[in-house]
Amino acid sequence: MTLADRLNSGTVSFTAWSGIPDTLTVESVSRLGFEVVTLDMQHGAHHEDSVARCVPAITGPGKHPVIRIPVGRFDMASRALDLGAEAVIAPMINSVEDARRFATAMKYPPVGERSWGPTFGFPRSSVKDHAEWLATQNSRTISFAMIETRAAYGLLDEILDVAGIDGIFVGPSDFSIAWTSGAALNPNLEDMMGAIADIGTRARKADKFAAIFATDPKICGRYASMGYQMIAVGNEQTYMRVGAENLIAAARAAIG
Repeated sequence: MTLADRLNSGTVSFTAWSGIPDTLTVESVSRLGFEVVTLDMQHGAHHEDSVARCVPAITGPGKHPVIRIPVGRFDMASRALDLGAEAVIAPMINSVEDARRFATAMKYPPVGERSWGPTFGFPRSSVKDHAEWLATQNSRTISFAMIETRAAYGLLDEILDVAGIDGIFVGPSDFSIAWTSGAALNPNLEDMMGAIADIGTRARKADKFAAIFATDPKICGRYASMGYQMIAVGNEQTYMRVGAENLIAAARAAIG
């Protein structure tokens, strides 16, 4: 099952979020209960070498690898796919031209201009030969354009209409900063929830995927009701902190 198949199955998928560029750490995260693992090159410390080495640590336990590239690094989108990623998240897609450049890097002709060279991605896949790879990659890989600003929101329909853009990914923290003109950082800001619901609805109406980052797991049900099919929850620091807090609390309770 590809990530696209999973997202189309009607159930919400959860992605872990990794910012620590260490193969063993990523492998440990990949053995948790998430269906997807995202390696973050934008705000996390992942880089080209760690992406190359960590993709097998994700696929080994049977999870789907996703890469968030740095702002404007559309060349890295193609490289991430060649290294075996199933999806790429591109931050700060604030114009139709940004969306076109991203899509161009993500898709082989005639949709885009992705060049040939799946040196690691092909042998890491279950695809049988290069002809099948070329014929199926455009549909097997997912391009997520991040919607994080009022400019992007204002151009949402045009961005969704770009050939080769498969879905959107909402960054609610940056969206809250933009929504309040820099006055607040509140990813759960109630005043912008109508806009977030509208983004999810319009993406699904356009037959595109909708994904979002949840800073509080309690809001995931609300996001799912808005049409979001993939939700990011926490990161390594969160998993270690919450796990340690629960273990220490249980240990102290046992001592009395």
